[in-house]
Amino acid sequence: MSLQVLNSPFSQEQAELLNRLLPTLTESQKVWLSGYLAAAIHPAFIQGNTAVPQLSQNSNQAVPKEVTILYGSQSGNSKGLAKKAAAALEANGSIVTVSAMSDFKPNNLKKLKNLLIVVSTHGEGDPPDNALTFHEFIYSKRAPKLTELNFSVLALGDSSYEFFCQTGKDFDKRLEELGGTRLYPRFDCDVDYDEPAAEWIQGVLGSLSESQIQNSVPTPAASLQTAESVYSRTNPFQAEVLENINLNGRGSNKETRHLEISLEGSGLTFEPGDSLGIYPENDPALVEFLLYELKWNQEEPVTVKQGDIRTLKDALLSFYEITVLTKPLLEKISKLSSNQELHELVSPGNEDKVKEYLKGRDLLDLIRDFGPWGESAQEFVSVLRKIPARLYSIASSLNANPDEVHLTIGALRYEANGRQRNGVCSILAAERLQPGDTLPIFIQHNENFKLPENSDAPIIMVGPGTGIAPFRSFMQEREEAGAEGKSWLFFGDQHFVTDFLYQTEWQKWLKEGVLTKMDVAFSRDQAEKVYVQHRLLEHSKELFEWLEAGAYFYICGDEKHMAHDVHNSLLEIIEKEGGLSREKAVEYLSDLQQQKRYQRDVY
Repeated sequence: MSLQVLNSPFSQEQAELLNRLLPTLTESQKVWLSGYLAAAIHPAFIQGNTAVPQLSQNSNQAVPKEVTILYGSQSGNSKGLAKKAAAALEANGSIVTVSAMSDFKPNNLKKLKNLLIVVSTHGEGDPPDNALTFHEFIYSKRAPKLTELNFSVLALGDSSYEFFCQTGKDFDKRLEELGGTRLYPRFDCDVDYDEPAAEWIQGVLGSLSESQIQNSVPTPAASLQTAESVYSRTNPFQAEVLENINLNGRGSNKETRHLEISLEGSGLTFEPGDSLGIYPENDPALVEFLLYELKWNQEEPVTVKQGDIRTLKDALLSFYEITVLTKPLLEKISKLSSNQELHELVSPGNEDKVKEYLKGRDLLDLIRDFGPWGESAQEFVSVLRKIPARLYSIASSLNANPDEVHLTIGALRYEANGRQRNGVCSILAAERLQPGDTLPIFIQHNENFKLPENSDAPIIMVGPGTGIAPFRSFMQEREEAGAEGKSWLFFGDQHFVTDFLYQTEWQKWLKEGVLTKMDVAFSRDQAEKVYVQHRLLEHSKELFEWLEAGAYFYICGDEKHMAHDVHNSLLEIIEKEGGLSREKAVEYLSDLQQQKRYQRDVY
């Protein structure tokens, strides 16, 4: 749609400028702009950075709507979207309260009239850590009837997982069961969530506007902005790689890359505990195999999004995900194939067969197994999803290394279904990334994994393998700040000689007293395998004394095995040393979590 001068209040020059601008805007930019314009047309005067409302005396106008937004977030995406929704609602006249689910008193739920839930799904359909208590409450017998509540849910997830957006679906279903009314339908977002999330925000705004006239004056969106970098998840910074070093010794079964990346000129900032997002390129060799099987001209132009036209080869190399298959992709792509076997696979009742097929296979397998694929490259790529960013825990302190960010990345190589498979970003780092090359990056803030505000508080860090990364950041930060609090590291890997990541740094911190204690577990250096959870149990008494003295307990690394085992060991320690029942030990650990003294960065 374009503006015409004859039927608009704009001059020819203004119309031309708007016609050039509007098609380039993303959905989230349109939402922001609509809120800003809505604010601008209301009478308000500005004092400093705060817009002060001029309330109308018209008695027919309603009181502004009060809206509560609760978010459950493991890595920070849900929190970011909750803040965007809040800014849009405030610009539209609502009074908004934003809170992490862990900070919200569940008994206040019955007092709410309008509730928005923004929540991710973690692991195999589990709530994120800061949503666990609230999720448990609304499914308990103590959950109140909510017949006066209007609600809507924005669910974040990854369709490559079986229980896609399960936590959001749980909240949506349960709030309805408790008597709530949907203000706007639930939106389930895949890894590329920006546009559907913006559409949900617009839908919620529309529903609220329809149900009640607003009379408060919106805060102009401009006053809500802080001095942040112009670079973000949707506008990544092209950062130069300064160093790329293999941390493992000769003869190791592993390859772990230490990357040092320049942030100079980006304006990007971070704190220990945050992550770095990277948009990687796919393996060029895999792309060549795909092009060979598809038989299309690699130079054929395809539109990947509005205004973005690329060659087929470039689209497969740098825009689309080609290494992971999902159930939604299988269903969409089956419509492009006449292959009867594929149609039978995706037919109702074959969920177990689909699950088995998806395991360890990629787009090349699919193309080889179920061709032919017709004549339209555009139609084919249109069903693919955008390649998701890879998030890595930051392994450095910005105060200790200005204008730099360091990462610890384990190279992923494995065999499945008769073919060698590689991790997209980790093998890019291990095999193709050289100093001087650039990477599209952004900072992913994570307020659920942070050092204590009180630098005198003791900290216990459990980080085997690449899980060591954030704790290197913690130590650099505490050394730079001269923190007095005690610190205790539990690290593990396969072999002491080849796999002790950042060994000299840890030993230096231990010698200088920056690190108080260190216990290591190298699983393959003796006949019986020893892991970090075993070291925790060996120091059961002292570890519990640290917890009783106010220590913060951190875990980083593999969720399915390591973090699960460490969690159970911690419960065993609390039960034994505290003289508590298992039920009371669970309560003790839950209290630590509520106090933000038990934090996990797991994947």
